[in-house]
Amino acid sequence: MKKESVAIVLAAGRGSRMQSHIPKQYMQLGEKPLLYYALKAFQDSFVDRIVLVTAKGDIDYCQKDIVKKYGLHKVNTIISGGKERYHSVYQGLQAAGESDYIFIHDGARPFVTEEILLRAYADAQQYGACVVGMPAKDTIRIADQENFVESTPKRNQVWVIQTPQVFQSSLIRQAYSLLMAKEAEILEKGIQITDDGMVVETFTNQRVRLTEGSYVNIKITTPEDLKIAESLRVSLD
Repeated sequence: MKKESVAIVLAAGRGSRMQSHIPKQYMQLGEKPLLYYALKAFQDSFVDRIVLVTAKGDIDYCQKDIVKKYGLHKVNTIISGGKERYHSVYQGLQAAGESDYIFIHDGARPFVTEEILLRAYADAQQYGACVVGMPAKDTIRIADQENFVESTPKRNQVWVIQTPQVFQSSLIRQAYSLLMAKEAEILEKGIQITDDGMVVETFTNQRVRLTEGSYVNIKITTPEDLKIAESLRVSLD
Protein backbone atom coordinates (compact mmCIF):
# COMPACT_ATOMS: atom_id res chain seq x y z
CA MET A 1 0.00 0.00 0.00
CA LYS A 2 1.31 3.45 -0.95
CA LYS A 3 2.29 5.64 1.96
CA GLU A 4 0.73 9.11 1.94
CA SER A 5 2.85 12.18 2.60
CA VAL A 6 1.77 15.71 3.43
CA ALA A 7 3.99 18.79 3.34
CA ILE A 8 3.39 21.65 5.76
CA VAL A 9 4.96 24.78 4.27
CA LEU A 10 5.41 27.64 6.73
CA ALA A 11 4.99 31.19 5.45
CA ALA A 12 3.46 33.06 8.36
CA GLY A 13 6.54 35.01 9.47
CA ARG A 14 6.92 38.73 8.93
CA GLY A 15 10.69 38.70 8.28
CA SER A 16 11.75 41.73 10.32
CA ARG A 17 15.42 41.20 9.43
CA MET A 18 14.63 41.68 5.74
CA GLN A 19 14.10 45.42 6.38
CA SER A 20 11.09 45.51 4.07
CA HIS A 21 7.40 46.20 4.48
CA ILE A 22 6.77 43.20 2.25
CA PRO A 23 7.01 39.84 4.06
CA LYS A 24 10.09 38.03 2.75
CA GLN A 25 8.12 35.05 1.45
CA TYR A 26 6.33 37.32 -1.05
CA MET A 27 9.37 39.28 -2.24
CA GLN A 28 10.32 38.70 -5.87
CA LEU A 29 12.93 36.12 -6.77
CA GLY A 30 13.26 36.40 -10.50
CA GLU A 31 9.72 37.01 -11.72
CA LYS A 32 7.92 35.04 -9.02
CA PRO A 33 7.28 35.36 -5.26
CA LEU A 34 9.90 33.62 -3.14
CA LEU A 35 7.28 31.29 -1.65
CA TYR A 36 6.41 29.92 -5.10
CA TYR A 37 9.68 28.02 -5.39
CA ALA A 38 9.24 25.94 -2.23
CA LEU A 39 5.64 25.16 -3.13
CA LYS A 40 6.65 24.25 -6.69
CA ALA A 41 9.27 21.81 -5.42
CA PHE A 42 6.63 19.90 -3.45
CA GLN A 43 4.09 20.26 -6.27
CA ASP A 44 6.48 18.48 -8.63
CA SER A 45 7.47 15.81 -6.09
CA PHE A 46 5.97 12.55 -4.86
CA VAL A 47 4.35 14.36 -1.90
CA ASP A 48 0.57 13.98 -2.09
CA ARG A 49 -0.77 17.16 -0.49
CA ILE A 50 0.45 20.54 0.72
CA VAL A 51 -0.82 22.57 3.66
CA LEU A 52 0.26 26.21 3.41
CA VAL A 53 0.41 28.11 6.69
CA THR A 54 0.45 31.87 6.28
CA ALA A 55 -0.73 35.03 8.01
CA LYS A 56 -4.51 35.42 8.22
CA GLY A 57 -4.50 38.52 6.05
CA ASP A 58 -2.46 36.81 3.34
CA ILE A 59 -4.67 33.77 2.71
CA ASP A 60 -6.60 35.33 -0.21
CA TYR A 61 -3.39 36.62 -1.81
CA CYS A 62 -1.75 33.19 -1.58
CA GLN A 63 -4.79 31.46 -3.01
CA LYS A 64 -5.26 33.85 -5.93
CA ASP A 65 -1.78 35.11 -6.78
CA ILE A 66 0.35 32.06 -6.04
CA VAL A 67 -1.62 28.81 -5.79
CA LYS A 68 -4.22 29.45 -8.49
CA LYS A 69 -2.00 31.57 -10.73
CA TYR A 70 0.72 28.92 -10.96
CA GLY A 71 -1.50 25.85 -10.90
CA LEU A 72 -0.25 24.48 -7.57
CA HIS A 73 -3.17 22.08 -7.16
CA LYS A 74 -1.53 20.03 -4.41
CA VAL A 75 -2.00 23.02 -2.09
CA ASN A 76 -5.45 21.95 -0.95
CA THR A 77 -5.44 23.80 2.38
CA ILE A 78 -4.34 27.32 3.32
CA ILE A 79 -4.63 28.32 6.97
CA SER A 80 -3.43 31.08 9.25
CA GLY A 81 -0.53 30.44 11.56
CA GLY A 82 0.13 31.31 15.18
CA LYS A 83 2.30 33.63 17.23
CA GLU A 84 5.42 31.45 17.16
CA ARG A 85 6.72 29.01 14.58
CA TYR A 86 5.73 26.01 16.68
CA HIS A 87 2.17 27.33 16.91
CA SER A 88 2.06 27.48 13.10
CA VAL A 89 3.35 23.92 12.82
CA TYR A 90 0.74 22.73 15.30
CA GLN A 91 -1.98 24.46 13.28
CA GLY A 92 -0.62 22.81 10.16
CA LEU A 93 -0.68 19.39 11.80
CA GLN A 94 -4.30 19.93 12.80
CA ALA A 95 -5.19 20.77 9.20
CA ALA A 96 -3.11 18.05 7.54
CA GLY A 97 -5.62 15.23 7.97
CA GLU A 98 -4.64 11.58 7.82
CA SER A 99 -1.22 10.72 6.41
CA ASP A 100 1.73 8.45 7.03
CA TYR A 101 4.53 11.01 6.84
CA ILE A 102 4.76 14.75 7.45
CA PHE A 103 7.28 17.06 5.77
CA ILE A 104 7.73 20.43 7.50
CA HIS A 105 9.44 23.09 5.41
CA ASP A 106 10.22 26.80 5.64
CA GLY A 107 8.65 28.69 2.76
CA ALA A 108 11.71 30.95 2.70
CA ARG A 109 13.93 28.06 1.50
CA PRO A 110 13.39 28.18 -2.27
CA PHE A 111 16.07 25.71 -3.36
CA VAL A 112 14.84 22.44 -1.90
CA THR A 113 15.11 19.70 -4.51
CA GLU A 114 13.58 16.35 -5.38
CA GLU A 115 16.86 14.68 -4.39
CA ILE A 116 16.73 16.23 -0.90
CA LEU A 117 13.10 15.20 -0.50
CA LEU A 118 13.85 11.62 -1.54
CA ARG A 119 16.79 11.31 0.87
CA ALA A 120 14.73 12.71 3.73
CA TYR A 121 11.78 10.48 2.94
CA ALA A 122 14.00 7.38 2.87
CA ASP A 123 15.51 8.27 6.24
CA ALA A 124 12.11 9.05 7.77
CA GLN A 125 10.87 5.65 6.64
CA GLN A 126 13.91 3.89 8.07
CA TYR A 127 14.41 5.87 11.29
CA GLY A 128 11.06 7.55 11.98
CA ALA A 129 12.43 11.09 12.18
CA CYS A 130 15.01 13.10 10.28
CA VAL A 131 16.14 16.68 9.81
CA VAL A 132 17.92 17.92 6.72
CA GLY A 133 21.19 19.75 7.20
CA MET A 134 24.82 20.00 6.18
CA PRO A 135 28.11 19.64 8.05
CA ALA A 136 29.45 23.01 9.16
CA LYS A 137 32.23 24.37 6.94
CA ASP A 138 33.58 26.74 9.57
CA THR A 139 35.02 26.18 13.01
CA ILE A 140 32.31 26.81 15.60
CA ARG A 141 32.88 28.47 18.95
CA ILE A 142 30.53 28.23 21.93
CA ALA A 143 30.46 31.58 23.75
CA ASP A 144 29.83 32.29 27.42
CA GLN A 145 27.52 35.08 28.59
CA GLU A 146 30.34 37.63 28.24
CA ASN A 147 31.23 36.55 24.69
CA PHE A 148 34.41 34.76 25.62
CA VAL A 149 35.13 31.34 24.15
CA GLU A 150 33.72 28.65 26.37
CA SER A 151 34.37 25.63 24.17
CA THR A 152 35.06 24.52 20.61
CA PRO A 153 33.10 21.50 19.41
CA LYS A 154 34.64 19.12 16.89
CA ARG A 155 33.75 20.44 13.46
CA ASN A 156 32.98 16.99 12.07
CA GLN A 157 30.21 16.68 14.66
CA VAL A 158 28.57 20.05 13.95
CA TRP A 159 25.75 20.33 11.41
CA VAL A 160 23.86 23.38 10.21
CA ILE A 161 20.18 22.41 10.28
CA GLN A 162 17.82 23.11 7.39
CA THR A 163 14.36 22.02 6.34
CA PRO A 164 12.47 19.96 5.37
CA GLN A 165 12.23 17.93 8.55
CA VAL A 166 10.35 14.69 8.06
CA PHE A 167 8.57 12.44 10.53
CA GLN A 168 6.20 9.57 10.88
CA SER A 169 2.87 11.33 11.28
CA SER A 170 1.93 9.71 14.58
CA LEU A 171 5.32 10.62 16.08
CA ILE A 172 5.29 14.33 15.21
CA ARG A 173 1.66 14.66 16.26
CA GLN A 174 2.41 13.07 19.62
CA ALA A 175 5.41 15.33 20.16
CA TYR A 176 3.53 18.52 19.32
CA SER A 177 0.54 17.54 21.46
CA LEU A 178 2.88 17.17 24.42
CA LEU A 179 4.57 20.47 23.60
CA MET A 180 1.28 22.33 23.58
CA ALA A 181 0.16 20.65 26.80
CA LYS A 182 3.40 21.70 28.51
CA GLU A 183 3.89 25.04 26.78
CA ALA A 184 3.57 27.15 29.93
CA GLU A 185 6.14 25.01 31.71
CA ILE A 186 8.54 25.20 28.77
CA LEU A 187 8.24 28.99 28.58
CA GLU A 188 8.74 29.34 32.33
CA LYS A 189 12.01 27.42 32.05
CA GLY A 190 13.14 29.70 29.23
CA ILE A 191 13.47 26.85 26.74
CA GLN A 192 13.33 28.03 23.13
CA ILE A 193 11.74 25.68 20.60
CA THR A 194 13.60 26.42 17.37
CA ASP A 195 12.75 23.48 15.12
CA ASP A 196 10.66 20.34 14.82
CA GLY A 197 13.46 17.89 15.48
CA MET A 198 13.94 19.55 18.86
CA VAL A 199 10.26 18.98 19.65
CA VAL A 200 10.63 15.26 18.91
CA GLU A 201 13.89 15.04 20.89
CA THR A 202 12.38 16.84 23.88
CA PHE A 203 9.03 15.07 24.14
CA THR A 204 9.70 11.54 22.87
CA ASN A 205 12.41 8.91 23.10
CA GLN A 206 12.88 8.98 19.33
CA ARG A 207 16.36 9.65 17.98
CA VAL A 208 16.47 12.06 15.04
CA ARG A 209 18.55 11.22 11.98
CA LEU A 210 20.65 13.90 10.24
CA THR A 211 20.02 13.78 6.50
CA GLU A 212 22.26 15.49 3.96
CA GLY A 213 20.60 18.47 2.33
CA SER A 214 22.58 20.95 0.25
CA TYR A 215 24.70 24.03 0.84
CA VAL A 216 22.45 25.67 -1.76
CA ASN A 217 19.34 25.01 0.37
CA ILE A 218 19.63 28.39 2.06
CA LYS A 219 16.99 30.27 4.04
CA ILE A 220 16.25 33.82 2.93
CA THR A 221 16.41 35.99 6.03
CA THR A 222 18.28 39.19 5.15
CA PRO A 223 18.62 41.43 2.07
CA GLU A 224 22.03 39.86 1.46
CA ASP A 225 20.44 36.41 1.33
CA LEU A 226 18.05 37.58 -1.38
CA LYS A 227 20.97 38.77 -3.52
CA ILE A 228 22.68 35.39 -3.07
CA ALA A 229 19.43 33.61 -3.93
CA GLU A 230 19.08 35.59 -7.15
CA SER A 231 22.59 34.58 -8.19
CA LEU A 232 21.83 30.96 -7.34
CA ARG A 233 18.56 31.06 -9.25
CA VAL A 234 20.28 32.32 -12.37
CA SER A 235 23.10 29.77 -12.12
CA LEU A 236 20.68 26.88 -11.54
CA ASP A 237 18.38 27.75 -14.47
